Amino acid sequence: MLLARVVGNVVATQKNDKLEGSKLLLVQPVDVDDTPRGAAVLAIDSVDAGIGDRVLLIQDGRSAQLILGRGVAAVDAAVVGVVDAVELAD
Repeated sequence: MLLARVVGNVVATQKNDKLEGSKLLLVQPVDVDDTPRGAAVLAIDSVDAGIGDRVLLIQDGRSAQLILGRGVAAVDAAVVGVVDAVELAD
């Protein structure tokens, strides 16, 4: 699981039937200090996140499929939580 920042919405008028009704987000993985880490990825939103939200991202296809409960859909990544705060030990 990774931290990420939602940087955009993706609209697809045609997609796999198992993904109908799903919201697609463009998310940028980030470090704990919010520094971008790698390339942005397309993810299915399961928690109604919005642009600017810090989120929890799963980037494992099988785990994302299980979380979304959509059977064997073509899914590489899913947003599974909205982060309220991050606390680090000293």
